[in-house]
This record gives sequence, structure tokens and C-alpha cells, in this order.
Amino acid sequence: MADMSPIFRRKAAQDASEVPDAPRAPQDRLVTLIRKPGCHLCDDAQVVVERVCGELGVPWEQKDITQDEELNRLYWEQIPVVLVDGAQHTFWRVNEDRLRKALS
Repeated sequence: MADMSPIFRRKAAQDASEVPDAPRAPQDRLVTLIRKPGCHLCDDAQVVVERVCGELGVPWEQKDITQDEELNRLYWEQIPVVLVDGAQHTFWRVNEDRLRKALS
């Protein structure tokens, strides 16, 4: 791409970004549940995340916003928040079918 004009380089980069990523194996995915203690919506979200990830073989983790200033700053009004491979998937209520579809 180095010998292309800036217009063609930009178009080539845009075209490359439009190509969907190859499907990833379940064990190569990661779901992160961002929550805080005593949050009933967080407890509900955890049940859904555990069920879907367990069925699909996708690893998951949870992070406590009371223990991480950056997460608290980013998500304190949205918890629980679910990230899929580091990108925000949903917040407040987790839809089981939507999460399953995102991971399949």
C-alpha cells in the first residue's frame, strides 16, 4: 500500500476493515462481567453469563468496579456491563439469546 495514493490507501484500509473477522473458537473468546457487590441486576447478569458461557465453552471473568478506579469511571452508571472480547456488548440487563448469538 506504500506506493498507492492517500485516497487509494484509505479505501483499501476501509475495505479491509469491512471484512468480518474469521470465526473464533469458543476458548479464544472472553466475556467480562463488570459488577459491584450487592447489585441484584449484577447477580441476574451473572446467572445468564455463567449459563451461556458454560454451554458454549467460553471463558468468562468478573471485575468489581469498587476495586478498579478506571472501570468505576467508565461504567458506574451502567452496571452490570458485559464485555465480549473487550468490547461492550450490553449493560443493565443481559439478554441470553443476544449473548449466545454474539458468541456463536
